[in-house]
Amino acid sequence: MTTTSQRRPRLLLKLSGESLAERGGYGIDHDRLSFVAGEVADATRHGADIAVVVGGGNLVRGADLASAGDIDRVTADHMGMLGTMMNAIALADKLRILGIDALALSSIGLPGVIQHFERDAARKMLDSGRTLVLGGGTGNPFFTTDTTAALRAAQLGCSEILKATKVDGVYTDDPMTNPDATRYDRLTFCDAIEKQLKVMDATSFAMCRENGIAVRVFRFDEPGNIAAVVAGEPIGTVVSP
Repeated sequence: MTTTSQRRPRLLLKLSGESLAERGGYGIDHDRLSFVAGEVADATRHGADIAVVVGGGNLVRGADLASAGDIDRVTADHMGMLGTMMNAIALADKLRILGIDALALSSIGLPGVIQHFERDAARKMLDSGRTLVLGGGTGNPFFTTDTTAALRAAQLGCSEILKATKVDGVYTDDPMTNPDATRYDRLTFCDAIEKQLKVMDATSFAMCRENGIAVRVFRFDEPGNIAAVVAGEPIGTVVSP
């Protein structure tokens, strides 16, 4: 028997940590946090089960310290994981203030602060209509939050990853530097690989292709975009199997 929650679209939203900060800034900005939480809340009310994977670049850029030789790469990645956990806690709490039943989970459990991610329990939470905000990356160094998004989408049975970016899709070239660049509406994974389009990093891209998970690249700071995706509107660029 199919339940109501199983008939709802199950989507994974991939957010950068920078989406929670003022443009070019660091930290968690009140207005940005309110905007992001409001967009996620609106999408859930439009009939989608949503899990959110959030980065941590607004709080710590451990990779920059590692590349400069100040700290070890593994240490840098652990610092980044802690940053994503802080963002997950903040976003989940803001969602609850907005009336959404949200919970922060992390690949790195911290009792009393954030619960540990367990696949079966997380799937049951989504089945019940709960919104999940996932921090801690994969729990291992050397993996990006794009890879975390692909992994969690596969584990949770999500049909599509919504990759929030600063541009409104995938282009033939960088639209910020080339005004003649044109946007793709749809691509296959093979097209994206052949054209060397940087949709996601190679590991996460391969994982999505192997598991039949579509990736939608869209501009997140346009109000209503996530709800529009849930409603079936052709927002951004879809890369599919």
